[in-house]
Amino acid sequence: MDCCFWEGIWCDQDTGHVIDLNLSSSCLLGFITFNSSLFHLQHLNLAFNDFNYSNIPSAFANLTSLTYLNLSNSVFSGQIPFELSRLTSLSTLDLAPNYDLFSSRKGWLELKRPNLRSLVENLTSLEYLHLTNIDMNSRIPSTLANISSLRSIRLGGCGLFGEFPKAILQLPKLQVLAVSHNLGLAGNLPEFQFNNQLMILKVHYTSFSGKLPASIGMLSSLEVLTAGNCNFLGLLPSSLGNLTKLQSLTLDNNSFTGIVEIDTFLKLKYLKGLVLSQNNFSLLINTKKSTNTTTAKFENLGLDSCSLKEFPSSLHN
Repeated sequence: MDCCFWEGIWCDQDTGHVIDLNLSSSCLLGFITFNSSLFHLQHLNLAFNDFNYSNIPSAFANLTSLTYLNLSNSVFSGQIPFELSRLTSLSTLDLAPNYDLFSSRKGWLELKRPNLRSLVENLTSLEYLHLTNIDMNSRIPSTLANISSLRSIRLGGCGLFGEFPKAILQLPKLQVLAVSHNLGLAGNLPEFQFNNQLMILKVHYTSFSGKLPASIGMLSSLEVLTAGNCNFLGLLPSSLGNLTKLQSLTLDNNSFTGIVEIDTFLKLKYLKGLVLSQNNFSLLINTKKSTNTTTAKFENLGLDSCSLKEFPSSLHN
């Protein structure tokens, strides 16, 4: 039987070669082996299976036409093979998270030999780099800022340390940066430009510090900003009120000061989550009902220890 008619398999109409293999959530269990019929693959998705803590095969290096590789949530372990760095056509590399949520066994993937720098230095076409919860214990290489095609970087919980390269946040196509839960990772937010495409910025539980730049209000596409449990300080810029697409804002457990008008956030009609707890500022409530504020719609609201003297009347319902 011609495998090109099987579910999850797509073949080149001219050559008959298998070019796309999507076996995500297929209840696969065990180990991976390859044969020459797969060497023309361009797209490989094995996410949400159970490969029983086996190593990622170095034979992936033979898939030289591969542009998409997704092994996330498939219970691999051990060192990520250096051979993946030879897949120079990759636009998507998603290996995370990679452990069994229902098992107490520890078997996370590691990226130490090679390290992150060695893995990505030849992957100059990357758009999506998702390596969440992979044990790296390394710095973020400044060379990531040279990959102008990058749209999404997810490196949360990787044991990253050192100074975060600011230039990464200036990448022209970057929409997602998630580096949370890396307590040794320090840095400041840069001045943003009006054409920045950032939609998701997650730096919570890091050692990021300094002030939030007023230019953060230029991030017109921003939907999620989580910067809680960091070392930020100073005044909250009023330009946060310009983020009209914002859905979630988390700034708790920092050292922000001054007076913050709650109406700055109430007028953001898409805002569902607002967490400002445990800072050093005072929230100012406008006792007159504002025509610019929306009706109550919060799903997550944290305002404790904000010197709040009364609850906003617009949130009573």
